[in-house]
Order: sequence, then structure tokens, then C-alpha cells
Amino acid sequence: MSQTDNLFDPSYVLTLEEIGNLAAEGGKPAETLMNVVALIARRFQTDVCSAYLLEPDRANLVLAATLGLRPQCIGTLRMAIHEGLAGLVAEEVRPVAVQQVKNHPRFKYFREAGEDAYQSFLGVPLIDRGVLQGVLVVQTVEARIFHEEEVRTLAEAATQVAPVVSEARTLDRFIAPAQERLWSLARNLWWSWDYDSTGLFLDLDPARWRQLNHNPVALLGEMPLAGIERRARELVLHGRINYAYRRQQEYLQADRTWGATHAGVLRPRPVAYFSAEFGLHESIPIYSGGLGVLAGDHIKSASDLDIPLIGIGLFYGQGYFLQRLDHDGWQHEEYLPTDVNQQPMESAIGTNGEPVRVEIETFSGTIQAKVWRMKVGRCDLLLLDSDVEGNAPEDRELTSHLYGGGARTRIRQELLLGVGGFRALKAMGITPAVLHLNEGHSGFAVLEAIRHRMDDEGLSFEQAVPRVSREVVFTTHTPVPAGHDRFNADLIEEHLGFLREQLGLSHERLMALGRENPDNSYEQFCMTVLGLKLSRRANAVSALHGEVSRAMWTGLYPGRQEDTIPIGHITNGVHVPTWLAPQMFRLYDRHLGTGWHQHSAEARIWEGIENVDDGELWETHLSLKSRLLEFVRSRAVEQAERRGESPEILQRFGRVLSPDALTVGFARRFATYKRADLILADMEKLASMVNDPKRPVQFVFAGKAHPLDEPGKRVLQQIAELMRDRQFADKFVFVEDYDINVGRHFVQGVDVWLNNPRRPLEASGTSGQKVVLNGGLNLSVLDGWWAEAHDGLNGFAIGTGRTHSNMSVHDTRDGEDLYRVLREDVIPLYYQRDRDGLPRGWIKRMKRTIRTLGWRFNADRMVMDYTLKCYVPAAGGTSSDMSATLAG
Repeated sequence: MSQTDNLFDPSYVLTLEEIGNLAAEGGKPAETLMNVVALIARRFQTDVCSAYLLEPDRANLVLAATLGLRPQCIGTLRMAIHEGLAGLVAEEVRPVAVQQVKNHPRFKYFREAGEDAYQSFLGVPLIDRGVLQGVLVVQTVEARIFHEEEVRTLAEAATQVAPVVSEARTLDRFIAPAQERLWSLARNLWWSWDYDSTGLFLDLDPARWRQLNHNPVALLGEMPLAGIERRARELVLHGRINYAYRRQQEYLQADRTWGATHAGVLRPRPVAYFSAEFGLHESIPIYSGGLGVLAGDHIKSASDLDIPLIGIGLFYGQGYFLQRLDHDGWQHEEYLPTDVNQQPMESAIGTNGEPVRVEIETFSGTIQAKVWRMKVGRCDLLLLDSDVEGNAPEDRELTSHLYGGGARTRIRQELLLGVGGFRALKAMGITPAVLHLNEGHSGFAVLEAIRHRMDDEGLSFEQAVPRVSREVVFTTHTPVPAGHDRFNADLIEEHLGFLREQLGLSHERLMALGRENPDNSYEQFCMTVLGLKLSRRANAVSALHGEVSRAMWTGLYPGRQEDTIPIGHITNGVHVPTWLAPQMFRLYDRHLGTGWHQHSAEARIWEGIENVDDGELWETHLSLKSRLLEFVRSRAVEQAERRGESPEILQRFGRVLSPDALTVGFARRFATYKRADLILADMEKLASMVNDPKRPVQFVFAGKAHPLDEPGKRVLQQIAELMRDRQFADKFVFVEDYDINVGRHFVQGVDVWLNNPRRPLEASGTSGQKVVLNGGLNLSVLDGWWAEAHDGLNGFAIGTGRTHSNMSVHDTRDGEDLYRVLREDVIPLYYQRDRDGLPRGWIKRMKRTIRTLGWRFNADRMVMDYTLKCYVPAAGGTSSDMSATLAG
């Protein structure tokens, strides 16, 4: 058939009688649909006819019937409505005709469908009673022009077919109920902190679940419908699936929440929480370490409490790096692309019904970004992605790596995060009542908010600043100078000059906003300074960090005493359901009462731990420790295999570590101030300690050094090489590629958590707080959160909090204290057993640490503090506040 002689005859339109006959032949809507597509393909003389149904979330299409594509793809081939030509039909609810599909910007090749031979495409929406049900598609081998009459004819056929499609979606449930509910669970990250849901995905295919890094979207995407149904029947999973789905729906629909009572003012205008990274789960690689994990825990607790909060971040196409160590223990970095189709996200839709796309003008061109939306329980997370057509090659790579590139890359990322993030909110019709800047990376958002306020209310810059600043909360996370981004004047002018002109500012006036000394024309622009100057409420993340921060930024407040500098503190906490082992969760269920985790920020809830039988608590801990050791051995063998080690070494790594030995864990960034090598200060003492046949000690380490941090890499290498040292080979294991999964195993299974930064450079630290929940004890320098947590009986302290101006003396003292506490306190208490083999004194400390710290260093408590002390006041929702009058 030529490209011009294929006008359809009106008789090609399907009649209701024909549809009825096909329904009678098939019996079931799904079979009827197969008969319908076969008839359309014959009637319209096309090589392919396919019907795609909208899944229940109305964000994705699934292939429901086809003649021409591979039949095994039915029920398994999926596409989000933001991808592919069929997705374009659903997204825009209009016919789409394409002569040569590979030339169309929305073309997406699905290898598994066998689409290679087909050139042309015509798709029409399937609409029943005014509601979109799916997409009907025809394809041909030749590159064919579809004429207006052909499009109209197929659209009329779709009108007749749509009721069958609707019935297939509702009555027959073409997507089986079990699969439908599993997909509902997978597309909302609530599953990641619900161990019942996690267990379902694990049981579907344990080996593949681990290989896919615990990614349910990837797992379900490759499992055929029949396979899911078979596993559900074999393992009697249907009841568990229904239970998890029902609990998810109850969670999402609950209205009697803490937030409904205390944060109602935020409902119409939510909190916009900006962060350069979000550590939500190991399968979503858009985080590097503590800052991201803290942001992830923050948004999860906001969801649990029902605080109206929207996260804004960046989608890093290659994330942070995979870490691999060579034979010499030297770190190498590997970057792998993230498949967006295997992530639980969809295009964010603006008020115009179109996918959101933001543009930021600079003096060197326009940066564009699309916006993804991810559901985190009750909260949304928006992620900006610069890999879009129309961007310069430099900018398409802008969001490829987390913390990659130099100052130019960093300022462009931060411009996209701050200005682009605020514009994304406006495009979606969201006007936030509060801007919460999690560290200085997003500080440019405040400038964009000021510009909007100037336009909306006809104000000058000076008038708009106080009105916006009272709505800004700024959290600083680091007392380390290198942690505060600084940019030179040329970079600021290139990237902010366009916005500066709209604000009516001179270049020097803009630079002054980011300078500690506004009159120093040589000083660079600091993002932390900008955040502090343009926020009404600023906080550090622990009591000690508050003191350090006030001292650090006194220059910003001339004439004020250090203790009156307006930087408070809200100590970090961790999200309990995310980090608590299921075994411990069940133990708490038995002894703390039903629903205890919904009140975990209340001290009274944790009192019940004292009633737990010592033996029960100890056995639970030992089971978690055993799980950790198996994980570490498995990883050690995998690492050795990757390096091509000998069979003898593989065999030895498979037996390292003893379940009877005191196990010390250390996992964090290998920045030099974290002093991972402090335990190596006296190798002779260390050797005698780990090789003591009666009271041995063993260590598990993990962590990444920044790719450009050579000193950090050398420290890491020192630790890794101990695995080859005869004195330490079976007592030291370094686990590569530290991520949330590795961290979860460590904090749930160690006996002791070691943390020895150079005080006072640890702003807060949260890893030790995760250990607390699982019954581990902290052995830490009195820095960050531990400085306000340690009471002498709920863990162990290294030193007394003293420092020394000479760094060498400081480190030597701490090293000596570390060995002393291990030898005199930690080791004797651990090995002191009673007649039943129980370390009663150790267990007493375990209970005390859980009881005294579990409620305090908890993300629910943290988010409650932010809500009551920052968000609600910033939104003007307090019923009384006399501080201004009293201050006067």
C-alpha cells in the first residue's frame, strides 16, 4: 500500500453489534479486547494493533492486548504516560500520528516488544463516559502518512471499543488484583519503612530482590503476571498483599494526625523543603551521605506526622559513585546511569495540565529542566532533571553527578535547585508558606521568592526582603569551613546577573548579600552567609554545633555578644521505622504497646523496655549480629571475586569474624577529620586486643572518600590493607560501596558503634542514633549529638570533651583515651557473663540507652520541633507570641 492511497472507507468503523458479537465469543473482557484488536488490524490493514490500559494510579500504561507485538509482553510491558508515543496520546488526550517514529522526540524503543520493523504510528485515546481508559494504537512496517480521515475513523472505532476497555479495567481487572496492589505499594516509598511490605517483595523472588538492590519497581517490571500470581499462590501471599495495601490506604487517608492538630495552617500553603540530596532508599541513588539521609528521614517523619511538606531536590542521572577497591586497597570510582523507568516517579504536572518544565536565564544562556514527582508517604518530592533537549551539552550533564565537577558546575546545580525549584512550585500552583533551606546549596531560592514578592505586591527589594525572610528557615550542617560553598564574583555575575537586574540590585549589592564583610570586594560569595542574612530563623543541628556556629559567624552581627547571635539549634534525629530492625520492631510491639511507633517521640513510650526479659533482648541482638556477620562475609567474598583473588582467600573471607567476639562498627565518610585511623594509633596494642583468645575484638568498616580527597583515600587504604595483614586478617573487614543498605546492616547488628571525629567538627552525626534504636552502644567522642546524649551509663565516651590547639596533641590524647576506654570499660563489661551466659551489665546499658535516647534522637521529635518552633510561626499560625514585646 502506498503512502497516499490508504484512505479508509467509512465501512471500516466498528459497530456496536460487532463489538457485542466479539464479547459473546470471548466471554471475558480481556479476551474480547484481544478479538477487538485483531479485527481492527484486519479492518484497517495495519501490521499491528494494540490496546494499552491505564493502571489504577493513572500514571502508567500497560499493554493489555496486541496483534503484531510479542504476546508475552501483555501484562508486563509498561510505560509512564510521560514516555513513548502511546504515553503522549494519554498525556495530551488527543490522537497522535507519526510517519517515521524514530524521528519523533517522544519515540521510545521497547526492545522486548519486537517493535524493530514498524515505522509509522497512529494512536488515539480510549475514552468512556468522559474518562480516559487507555490508548488504541496501530502501526505499520512502511513509513506511512496518516490522513485526517484515517485518524477520525480510528477515533470512532476507539469510541466503540472504549466500554470494553473500561470493563476490562474494572470488572475483569485485567491487571490482577495482587499485581495491582503490589504496584500501588511500589510506587509510594511508604513501603520502604514498612517491613511487611518489604517482606512481600523479598518473598516474590529473594535472589532477584537482592540483585536489583531492593527495588520493587524494577522487580515487578520484569516479573510476568503469571509469575506473580504463581508465587502469590505458592506462598499464600494474597492475604499479606491485601493487608499491606489496606494499611497503606488507611495511612494515606488518615485525618486524625499530629499534623492535623498542630500544623493546620500549613495545609493550604505547605513547607517547601530544599535539599541538594535525599537519602530515601538504596535503590534511589540521589544521596551521598549524612546530609541526604537526614533529609530523607525528615520528609518521612513529616509524612508520618502529616506535616504538609514538599521536598525539592535534583535528580542525579548517575547518582554518587560506586566504590571499588583494587588489590592495594585504593579506591576507584564508577558511575552508572539510573534508569528512570525503574524509579517510582512520574512527570510533575503543572496548572496548565502539561509536564512542568522550568527555565533559568543566565548571561551565558538558558538552563532548562524537567521535573519529576515522587511520592514519599503523604509527602511529595520534586526532582529537577537537566537532561532535556534544548540544553547545551554542558547543561544536559549538569545533574548527572552528585557533587561532581568544579565551582562552575556547583553554582549551576545550586541555581537549578534554588531558583528552578521555586519556579517548579509556582508552575504547579503551589505557594509555600515556608522555605526551609537544608544547608546553603539552595540559598538562591530566597532571591527568586523575593523577586516573586516584588512582582506580586509591587514592592521594592528592600520592602520585599523582610516579608520573605520571615518565612525562611535556614539549617546549617557543618562547622568545617570547606563545607560552605563559595563562588567568585565572575561566576555570580554570569549566573545571577539576569536575576540581579530583575531585583533592581547592583553587582556589588548582590555580592554584599553573600559576604561576611560587605565592604571587602575581594571576599567571595558564600551561600551560608546568604542563607543567614535572608532567613528569620536559623539553626544548627546539635547544642554544641549551635555554640560553634554562633562563634563562627559573629562577624555577620557586629556589636552583638556571641551568645546573642541569632542561630539556635534543633538536634537531628533518625526515622525510627526506617532504621529499626524488624526483629526489634516486633520486640517493641510486644513490650511497648500497640501503635508505640506512632508516639515514639514521647519519653513515656520507651519506659516499657525495662520490663523486657534480659534473655529475650540479648537473643534478639545476637540474631541481628549473626545477620550482620553473614552479610559482611558475603560482601567480602564478592569483593575478592571481583578482584580475581585466589580460592584460598575466598575461602578465608567466607569465614572471617566470630559471632562470639565483641564487634565494633565504623561507617561514615572518610573525611580526614572523621579520623577512621585513630584506632590504628598503636598497632601493638591493637594487635593484642584483637588477638586476645579470651576477650577478642573485631572491627567492620565501611565508607567512601570523596573522589578528590587523596588524604581521605589514603586513610581508607590503611584500613582496607589490614584485611591482608596476618595479625588482623580475620578481625578487620572493609565493606565496599557504603550505602543505606550497608548502613542498615551495620547499625542493626554491631555491639559497639565507634565515632571519633576531631571535636568540635562533627555537627551532629546520626549513625549512632540508629544504633541506639537497635540496642547497640555508642563509643564516641563527646561531639555533635553525643555531647548532649551521654549520661555516663548509656554508652561510652572517649575523653571528657577537652580539645587542644595543637592538632597532633589533640589526636594523641583521643587515641590514648580510645584504647583506655576499650580496655578498661567496654571489653570487660561485654565479657562479664553470669551463670546463664548473659552479660547483665551490658544489657542494663542497652536498656538504658534505648529508654533515655530513643525518644530524643528521633526524627519525629525533630520534625515536631521544626513545626512548632519554625514552620508554624513562619506561616503566621501561632496563637500567642510576646517575644517581640518583651524584647522591646
